[in-house]
Amino acid sequence: MQTEYDLIVLGGGAVGENVADRAVQGGLSVVIVEDELVGGECSYWACMPSKALLRPAAALRAARRVPGAAAAITGDLDVDAVLAHRDEVTSHWNDDGQVRWLKGAGIALIRGHGRFVGPKQIEVAAAGVVLTARHAVAVVTGSSAAIPGIPGLQDAKPWTSREATSAKRAPASLAVIGGGVVAAEIAAAFASFGTEVTVIARGRMLGKLEPFAADLVADGLREQGVRILTDASPASVDRDPDGVHIALADETITAEEVLVATGRSPRTDDLGLEALGLTPGTWLETDDTLRVPGFDWLYAVGDVAHRALFTHQGKYEARAAGDVIAARASGAPVDDAPWGAHVATADHSAVPQVVFTDPEVAAVGLTAAEADAAGLRTRVIDYDLSSLAGTYVHADGYRGQARMIVDEDRRVIVGVTFAGPDVAELLQAATFAIVGEVPIDRLWHAVPAYPTISEVWLRLLEAYGRPTPPAHHIPAPGEASVPEIESDENIAPRPEEEAADLNRAEPDVADHSHGTV
Repeated sequence: MQTEYDLIVLGGGAVGENVADRAVQGGLSVVIVEDELVGGECSYWACMPSKALLRPAAALRAARRVPGAAAAITGDLDVDAVLAHRDEVTSHWNDDGQVRWLKGAGIALIRGHGRFVGPKQIEVAAAGVVLTARHAVAVVTGSSAAIPGIPGLQDAKPWTSREATSAKRAPASLAVIGGGVVAAEIAAAFASFGTEVTVIARGRMLGKLEPFAADLVADGLREQGVRILTDASPASVDRDPDGVHIALADETITAEEVLVATGRSPRTDDLGLEALGLTPGTWLETDDTLRVPGFDWLYAVGDVAHRALFTHQGKYEARAAGDVIAARASGAPVDDAPWGAHVATADHSAVPQVVFTDPEVAAVGLTAAEADAAGLRTRVIDYDLSSLAGTYVHADGYRGQARMIVDEDRRVIVGVTFAGPDVAELLQAATFAIVGEVPIDRLWHAVPAYPTISEVWLRLLEAYGRPTPPAHHIPAPGEASVPEIESDENIAPRPEEEAADLNRAEPDVADHSHGTV
């Protein structure tokens, strides 16, 4: 068995696969060490199965909102079929296809749990081997659900997102401890199955998102039958033959199952980090090339680096990390300036995310509160999505809102949030605008097709205001001048002006100024 590789990747999830793939394409020999399923959390217990659980009910609700289509709906959700489709999406928790991909990509795989036994040395006891890295080791072990220290909770055998997304049936009732994205999505999925769901949130729902978006999601969940308790903290949890009992300050919630969705913990507790002088069980801090400070060979990528805990963002980091590891190994130039080829600059202020509830939330960049905290002088533009021609034909009773945050000093967008049915696909345009730092005046030339929901961009720009042309130049004596074209107030309006939507709502505009203008 080969025991020496240019790069050792600890963790074979989506992020680890991308690190390995980029490094192989850069000419390095790479081995992945994985003790579970190749493909990791996202493929089998998170992104993919959760969306498979959510999509059928979303499609059913969407059809019911369209006249004509609604009349064709004659049945209810087939929960067994939903769970069967989820099983197909996860390949029945079999990673043969992922393993074949690794082989085709030229990436070696060793099954087992890897631990550091020294610099650049990884022991895989199950395989009876100690691996040595010539150039680098990348820790890509991800995160696991954090279990808070509520008395009795551990003994009550709570569900985490893993048990929820792999459930073989829908329980009669489910209590959800937590108010974040996982809590909201799992609550929505199981409510659609007919489960009686109670959410117990320490603060408000989706506290990291714009408040208007969180409120729309909470309203949507309540309409789907979910009970939401905010500013509530369990004092204790107990399980007996009658179910799980969660004691709150003023009542006790009883449910067949309880889901804990209160955050994530780094999977670094049993990696042998002490052999490197690092503390087990902690997040691994990195620079923007994903290298751990104090080491010229150690990298941490994805959740474990605690930069932006999303699969898509982890894969973005992985592409930068794999490329820079290969560059440093070969002595090639390293492009580590902001937005360079070998850095993950977007982690700081351009992270996109989607909450797949009904309504959906799609957000990228800063919230208004975050922009204020950063000391930016901003304008906040809000627009009611229901006033668009595109949403009018999209669904009866469409409800939603958009927010655009503009840095007034640089005249670029720094944050966008959409909340409403089917807004996820609006997000990439916002991400392009923020990452590309496109001047807001230039965005007027990006014309949205009519009638699409994307026309919200035009409405946000209209609320912000048209660019101001340069001041009229007065010719100096003897300088040739260009005669002005006289305007005629009697000229008929253009057809598109005549057909403009006269019923669109006036957007709200807020000026968040810091210092002098």
